[in-house]
Amino acid sequence: MTKSIKQITLTTLSFIVILCGVIIYNSSASATEITFNQATIQPTRVVPNTNQILSFHDVIKDSMNSVVNITVKLKPQQSSERSIVDDPFFRQFMDPRYPHAPQKENIPKGAGSGVIITRDGLIVTNNHVIDGATEIMVMLPDNKKEYKAKLIGSDKGSDLAVIKIEATNLLPIKMGNIKDVRVGDIVFAIGNPFGVGETVTSGIVSALNKQELGINQYENFIQTDASINPGNSGGALVDSRGVMIGINSAIFSKGGGNDGIGFTIPVDMMQNVVSQIVKNGKVSRGYMGVSLAPLDSTYSKAYNSQNGVVVTDVEPDGAAYKAGLKRGDLIIAIDDIAIESPSKLQMLIGDKKPNESTVVTIERATKVQKLSLRLGNRESALTKISQNINGMDISVITPKIKQGLRLTLSNGIVVINIDRKSPMYSAGFRVGDVIIQVENDTMSSLENVKKALLRNGLKRVFVNRYGKMGIITVQQ
Repeated sequence: MTKSIKQITLTTLSFIVILCGVIIYNSSASATEITFNQATIQPTRVVPNTNQILSFHDVIKDSMNSVVNITVKLKPQQSSERSIVDDPFFRQFMDPRYPHAPQKENIPKGAGSGVIITRDGLIVTNNHVIDGATEIMVMLPDNKKEYKAKLIGSDKGSDLAVIKIEATNLLPIKMGNIKDVRVGDIVFAIGNPFGVGETVTSGIVSALNKQELGINQYENFIQTDASINPGNSGGALVDSRGVMIGINSAIFSKGGGNDGIGFTIPVDMMQNVVSQIVKNGKVSRGYMGVSLAPLDSTYSKAYNSQNGVVVTDVEPDGAAYKAGLKRGDLIIAIDDIAIESPSKLQMLIGDKKPNESTVVTIERATKVQKLSLRLGNRESALTKISQNINGMDISVITPKIKQGLRLTLSNGIVVINIDRKSPMYSAGFRVGDVIIQVENDTMSSLENVKKALLRNGLKRVFVNRYGKMGIITVQQ
């Protein structure tokens, strides 16, 4: 008995011994050695002497002098519509009408920030800062004089706007290049938070190319933890050289305060949009005319390619239709730039001009091919994204509509407005209903829905109402 126990014990020890909860490995049992990537030991520490202060004042003071305060007068009915506390997640944070702020007039006011871009008074800000304003006033840094501003143009898709004041010898901000921005770079947010006046906060670049946040239609944000608050909208995000890398636009906040997640429109997008606004008074974007879905586990087994976006619908007579794209095609690249998400494709196409030619790489029936496509005009196409049917407005689902109506679906046709006296309201339709099917026909475009609902006779309409399916009957 003693012999057998000894033999078992020795055999076990050649691999591992467990004794009192301690695991002891025999070095002879494994020939693999781990080499750790060890940093240099005893790093040098730099301590300022008693007459040194670590400061970025001298490198950002010029940028501070290029950021202005903006106040606007809004129509009275917009007061409740423009509240920053409407959305508990994303605050497009113009500083509207705080309860504690004294009001000299009954007209509601808001405040934001802007950045001087030319010596003769051109200023860039956020569209949501000046949207619906009856009057825009600008105050320069360290100057109590107010200038009345003129709106040059705005672009809701990127949330940018250009205004102008009659002034000379202003200090335009120095602009950087997004290619020089890296995660971890020290940055400063300059703006007018809560209407208290010019303020600077610091942080780092937390992330780049943030998309699909539901804030703007065209998103490619710089994310930063620099403290950004309501009123910083339209202000500058500058690097440690004092060079602007973006326009502050939104924050993520569950409680209304700063949670260290701010979003900034990158400088290259800003320059592209502003140049078009100044030249043409508006922004013209290319347009394909497709509905898209991400390549997830549901679809991936049907394709050889592991990246891309799936075409779920093609607008009749649109640019994609004319180029030969079909439902089920997997778009892999645009002009040899890989496509990982619908928002990436939208950004690439939105940066191109109408009638510009592009090459679309697709996978169809497991074969990769290239199609030449001449882009349409998004502005004219927008007139086709909504229709009125007997007092009911329907639209394709855009990121803004999805966010505003809290929809769970990203694609489809949704009711965005309805007259309570209309037959459609009486039939049972409500704002937020996504029309999925009419009788046996799946609905994928505005024209399909309109034709189906206006057909004579009794029709069953299948709708998704905030995640639950229902049936509405319509008699025409």
